Amino acid sequence: MSPLLATDTIPAQLVTLDPRFDCNGDERVQRLFTGGRWLEGPVYHPAGRFLLCSDIPNDRMLRWDETTGTVGVFRQPAGHTNGHTLDGQGRLVSCEQGNRRVTRTEHDGSITVLADSWQGKRLNSPNDVVVHSDGAVWFTDPPYGIISDYEGNRGVSEIGGCHVYRVTPGGEPEAVVLDAERPNGLAFSPDERRLYLADTRRKHIRVFDVTAEGGLTGGDVLAECDAGSFDGLRVDDRGMIWAAAHDGVHCYHPDGTRLGRILLPEVVSNLVFGGPKRNVLYMTASTSVYAIRLTVNGCTPPWARR
Repeated sequence: MSPLLATDTIPAQLVTLDPRFDCNGDERVQRLFTGGRWLEGPVYHPAGRFLLCSDIPNDRMLRWDETTGTVGVFRQPAGHTNGHTLDGQGRLVSCEQGNRRVTRTEHDGSITVLADSWQGKRLNSPNDVVVHSDGAVWFTDPPYGIISDYEGNRGVSEIGGCHVYRVTPGGEPEAVVLDAERPNGLAFSPDERRLYLADTRRKHIRVFDVTAEGGLTGGDVLAECDAGSFDGLRVDDRGMIWAAAHDGVHCYHPDGTRLGRILLPEVVSNLVFGGPKRNVLYMTASTSVYAIRLTVNGCTPPWARR
């Protein structure tokens, strides 16, 4: 296994396609560390000032300390985790591809299973997750963790489809999107009235309206990818959508216009805004984690909405 090394920088390649991109920022992108096999699911923990991410094939979670720049193993084995987020109490919510479930790490370190089945059938391999301010957990469930032993454990889909689910506190999963092929990254607009969903196989992002009851309407295609496919998504506090792609990160206006790109030398899987002011964009890309400080801020997460 390659060592986890830090730190170097590369020139920042910010490509402005529309003046509304307007993010400026550092002239260089920092590579925080490298040596993973396929890194995914970054989540920034503000209280501890550290970043967690998944190294899926190596079945481990890695922790980078913002204050010291050191990196080490946070959890191994980790159930071949993929996406992570924090809930309204700052607890870690994780998609465990290998264990085919969504879990929450409590403050004492114990694990609570939030979802592992739908209508009596095992989930495929939960991929990415977001938490609504009402406490509901939304997650995608493609088959990447069961199609081989590389990112999980080879298995058979009991559901026979790849859906998006919503789980209310103490409730059972409810399928809210049934017509996706490979649902992947997802993110709410700042006012939580819209849900953005990346479908990796179809190479597009869809936009849904969120109803007062927690359902979805619409589902029109917002953007199509011309650089491989989309993966993880995040939204800034202006409502702009940031999407991981094979050549870097693409930024879109809610009207579907691509505003700009941040180019990186590795395939980007996912991203998250972090740092004390949520103006550092952390990007997991193949074997490495990159960061750039921008003049825009990520939208307010659930734990900070009061």
